[in-house]
Amino acid sequence: MSDPHDRRPDSLGDFFDNVPTAATPLPERDARDEPAPGSRRALREAAARDAAERDVPRARTSAGGDSAPHVTGDDAPAVPAQPEATVSPRPAGRGDGQGSADIAVTPSGAPIAHDEPDHQSLDSLFAPEAATHVPRKRRGRGCLIALVVLLVIGGVIAGAGVWVYNTYQTQIDDIMGWGEPKDYESGIATGEAFVTIKKGDTGAPVSTALFQAKVTKTDRVFYDYLIENDPNVTFYPGVYKLQQKMTASAALKALSNPDNRMANTVRIAEGSTVASSLPRIAEGVGIPIEDLQAAVQDPGAYGVSAENLEGWLFPAIYTFDPGSSAQDVIAAMVDRTRESLAKAGVPADDVQRVLTIASIIEREARTADFPKVSRVIANRVADGMMLQMDSTAQYGYGELHAGKASTSEAAQHDDNPWNTYVITGLPKTPIANAGDAAIDAAMHPVDGPWLYFVTVDFSTGETQFSETYEEHQQGIKKMRAWCSANTDYKGC
Repeated sequence: MSDPHDRRPDSLGDFFDNVPTAATPLPERDARDEPAPGSRRALREAAARDAAERDVPRARTSAGGDSAPHVTGDDAPAVPAQPEATVSPRPAGRGDGQGSADIAVTPSGAPIAHDEPDHQSLDSLFAPEAATHVPRKRRGRGCLIALVVLLVIGGVIAGAGVWVYNTYQTQIDDIMGWGEPKDYESGIATGEAFVTIKKGDTGAPVSTALFQAKVTKTDRVFYDYLIENDPNVTFYPGVYKLQQKMTASAALKALSNPDNRMANTVRIAEGSTVASSLPRIAEGVGIPIEDLQAAVQDPGAYGVSAENLEGWLFPAIYTFDPGSSAQDVIAAMVDRTRESLAKAGVPADDVQRVLTIASIIEREARTADFPKVSRVIANRVADGMMLQMDSTAQYGYGELHAGKASTSEAAQHDDNPWNTYVITGLPKTPIANAGDAAIDAAMHPVDGPWLYFVTVDFSTGETQFSETYEEHQQGIKKMRAWCSANTDYKGC
């Protein structure tokens, strides 16, 4: 066959005849057939070739022979059909940048498995060669673990925040300005309230007296107002007629007005004793304290069958005519006690027992809980248990008016006939003056199984009643937590 390159002009025939012929002629090359190395086209063709090689085992004709794999794309080169002989893979480390070996095919057409992974996607061709591939499952597991760790950390932080807020809620609310206002709004004052100011009283006890008479909203709001606005105010002893739900500012103006001071008037407080009541009578009525002390020495002079008049000076507001004697004053208070006993239906031979129970109730709880406390006393007496009431131990030791809710170690173990931590049953006599609600509760306890109670919030008087000792211990923990968070409260 003639060589097409020999078709040249005759004038140059001799020249070309003398040119040596190359042993292996170089193929002609079309610039469009060979893409530039590293170009997108080169990468696409490489990917197409690799895909075609992987599809070789699956590209079989219906007659069982192998057909050439078909690669789509404008620039995809045709791949010749492979014979049915085994095709050996290229060496693993070839420098073509494709990252996979050829697929080996057995004579029967089944592919030979290789350890090298297939390409994940075309995007992997553009990834840096040094990039580390993380399997999808491991990436998912790592994200899940990280999410769990974050949730655990967030839960711990949230739990700590809840504990801090619950423990120090009062202080946090004060700092942040949250919670209920400590003072009443102006213009809502109503009704009547009587406040007794004793000789020598300063801002703190007056503030407490106003709160107890329901004049102010909180125990310290009046005292705080004084510190900020009039720290040098002077208070004069006597009974003052005010209103309930007054602002601290309005209460101070009312106490500064002499017209609100009631002449020849005395207020005997619930839970007070003979010893604490006589000085108030002397200040309010103007009777010498020595005369009053002599007047209470003989209970029989007032028809009382008891060794003293403890519990018989009924808590109320009294106004006496000028010139009233000490005996007149004491007789009026004893008579008022009899009225309350009759109203509650107390038999004449049971008055001393009922007054004793009522005096403990008055000292131990807020009015709403009186019937429950009465039931606790009744249940413990019926079961033969010691009452173990702090108020009785404090009375017997002489620290009833020390301003503490808990009992000192010395008072709790002092051997006296009033200390129910030492004796079984009721104290020897009443320990305080009880009002109508306490006397009625002593006579009519509510039904219930309780054997224990403890005040868990002294600002509100909230009290927990328990049937078991274990439940009672939980209540004591709540009380101690409240006191720890309210260190400025002197009652703890």
